[in-house]
Amino acid sequence: MGVPVKARGFTLVEVLVALAVFALLAAAAVAILAWAGDQQAALRARMERLGELQRAHALLKADLSQAAVRRTRLPDGGIARNAFDAAPPGDLSRPLLGFVRRGRENPDAEPRASLQYVEYRVVDGRLERSARPALDGTAAAAPQVLLTGVEDVRAGFYSHGQWSDGWIGGAQALPRAVRLDLRLRDFGPVRQVFVLPEAPP
Repeated sequence: MGVPVKARGFTLVEVLVALAVFALLAAAAVAILAWAGDQQAALRARMERLGELQRAHALLKADLSQAAVRRTRLPDGGIARNAFDAAPPGDLSRPLLGFVRRGRENPDAEPRASLQYVEYRVVDGRLERSARPALDGTAAAAPQVLLTGVEDVRAGFYSHGQWSDGWIGGAQALPRAVRLDLRLRDFGPVRQVFVLPEAPP
């Protein structure tokens, strides 16, 4: 009958090595989870930003595709010179675009016109849209911020078979298309082109 072998436990060195390996694995797992969380937050922010751009594009398209040849009466009682206004290149003190659009929603069947004057401005890096509560003789209401982080904007207008950087206007004139070249803080250059309804001869 042989002599029983005495049970052997872990040495202190083996325990310390095991703890060190476990600590390394735990640190790696925490780092991976933190990286995944950061990536998810960045992806969410990117998707929200893309949604903001798409909503701004959809509203611009809806407005410009229903542009009407209609001059409005200004708050001081005078009549606007142009049916479609646009600021000269580089002048952000004036509305980027200003015009009357058809198809104003009226869910409460109020006694008002289906036409609405809207204007777009770039103010402190924000693309804003505002509308007048009444078509004639009123100032624009508080603006709605459509897009932030706008570093630069250039408008182009297609008329008489060519593109130009400025719009000459006219009481009965609309451009055939409008091009907006935006430079956004996180997207870089973005070009959008919108087709307008044909103005009557």
